[in-house]
Amino acid sequence: MSDWPIGISTGAFYQRPILKCLEDIRDAGFTIVEICSYPAHLNYRDLAEVTQAAQRLRELQLEPYSFHAPFADQIDITSLDESTRAASVGAVETAAIAAAELGARNFVIHPGPERSPVRGEERLLRMERGAESLNYLAERCRQLGTALVMENMLPHLCFGLTKDMLWMLGAIDRVDVGLCLDTGHAFLSGDITKVVHKLSGHLWMVHANDNYGERDDHFPPGQGRIDWKALVGQLAHVHFDGAIILEIGLTSAGTFDFGAAQQSRKYLHELAGEHELAERFK
Repeated sequence: MSDWPIGISTGAFYQRPILKCLEDIRDAGFTIVEICSYPAHLNYRDLAEVTQAAQRLRELQLEPYSFHAPFADQIDITSLDESTRAASVGAVETAAIAAAELGARNFVIHPGPERSPVRGEERLLRMERGAESLNYLAERCRQLGTALVMENMLPHLCFGLTKDMLWMLGAIDRVDVGLCLDTGHAFLSGDITKVVHKLSGHLWMVHANDNYGERDDHFPPGQGRIDWKALVGQLAHVHFDGAIILEIGLTSAGTFDFGAAQQSRKYLHELAGEHELAERFK
């Protein structure tokens, strides 16, 4: 478990073309990445641009472990308006095609809309529509050779709580759908102490970032208030064998601190190593 692969999300570089940041990631000693789908970074609708990025990843020997589906106010796969939902599913499907072209193992999606959820019966109807959308997208991902992975969202949104994710796993027909634990979101929701055990059977990935419990700061692990020793222990206990993607934001100066990313990787590996040693001598 101390050998968990740890990579970097290119999300911090969302306003910078992907071809201008991959070499920096490689030079910092990272070998796996999650690719951001923001158009200024990588236009997932332009297959030629995606193919060029895939070629550059191969040249730099970087593994595109995952590709993050687009998310925005106008993308809502739970919408009760069928035209809106169809357009949203279409946008996500186009991104899944790009993920396959990149050779991404996983396709990470926010399962709900990027706005505060409605309550009562409409909320349930929206979740049911979301299940229909995810069934279709999961099948398309299977056909394309990538895997659909749902990420827990911020706590004020649909699918921001562990119970929402468990509901969706039960509502969709397919069993080959994974979950990505966003540690910052789970900490803000108050679920961080139990989310690993509750979702362990489907936990394929971790988005690792820290905060102080007030905002989604995307600090490097160890620079906020998350108890990483406890969290790493839980991941080890459930025999988590996926990758950890550092989803770190820019500094206040607007730069990416690769030194902090390297330190976070070392910190997480050391915690995993300590737990492994403790288990060996029980």
